[in-house]
Amino acid sequence: MNAELALWALFVAIGLGTFALRVSFIQAYGRLRIPPLLSQALAYVPASVLAALVLPAVTHPGGEMALDPGNARLLAAALAALVAWRTKSILLTLASGMGMLWLQQSLM
Repeated sequence: MNAELALWALFVAIGLGTFALRVSFIQAYGRLRIPPLLSQALAYVPASVLAALVLPAVTHPGGEMALDPGNARLLAAALAALVAWRTKSILLTLASGMGMLWLQQSLM
């Protein structure tokens, strides 16, 4: 078996494994009784995953921590957080954060 065919076989095997894992949770969810406390806790998972993905990109833009006023991402994220808190609008939050980031990057 050549290396290219082995690589494609690996991709297919990983894809099937991922699919089987996801389908098993979807199938089991309808059959299992989830305690109310766990169900309430699961409601916070998407927000915590998003924070875990975004925070390193904001605080470590070049691979090193940058918590200074020169970090354009940090200032844009702070503005976006403020807009999200005050307006509860996803569209305004995205527009203000990206607008601030682009403005700062164009001025630097």
